[in-house]
Amino acid sequence: MNYIWIALIVFSFISAIFTNNMQALSSSVISAGMDAVNLCVKLLGMLCLWNGLMNVAEKSGLTAKVGRLLSPILKLIFRDSKNNPAIINAISMNVTANLLGLGNAATPLGIEAMRRMQQENGHKDTASNDMVKFVVLNTAALHLVPTTVAVIRQSHNASNPMDIMPASWVTSAVALLVGITLAQLLQSQSNRKQSGVKGSRAKQRTKTVQKPSHAVRRLQEK
Repeated sequence: MNYIWIALIVFSFISAIFTNNMQALSSSVISAGMDAVNLCVKLLGMLCLWNGLMNVAEKSGLTAKVGRLLSPILKLIFRDSKNNPAIINAISMNVTANLLGLGNAATPLGIEAMRRMQQENGHKDTASNDMVKFVVLNTAALHLVPTTVAVIRQSHNASNPMDIMPASWVTSAVALLVGITLAQLLQSQSNRKQSGVKGSRAKQRTKTVQKPSHAVRRLQEK
């Protein structure tokens, strides 16, 4: 990703030189920087509000109740971690934050859930099936309240920032369904391949044990 950003910067600089638009490039860099700062300030207020509400919900036990509510569904998706309450609780908190449209607030919760899954992972250099599905779940997260997008729309003077909610529900639900389905199908295919490899190795070992070597047969004949 760093190379992509560097390439974009270099390409913009070269294009501005050849098209004699250095002044426009300088003005755009300054104005874009100011716009980025203004957007961060506007988002900061919203994130502080919702992070505070999430902390209140955690202290009051609301997140635990949400976790118990989502637990049957999450246990069906994350079958390898279904007997670990700490992992399921961390995932449920992350899902709750995503449902409220708090992508930035959901990030630390997602990191904590991933860290706990890595502790239970038998192959530390390879992501487990539950870790892969968790990444898919976060990438195509279901948003009931698209808070971050609504704040951005409001900063651009949208008349009704929340009128995208139905479209957000449909697109996020379809993306989540497709992502989880594909992850499950690929996991099943991988498991079948691993079972086939283990079966072939077991057969080879059996044949090796059953068939005596040439030297052993000569000794038996003598």
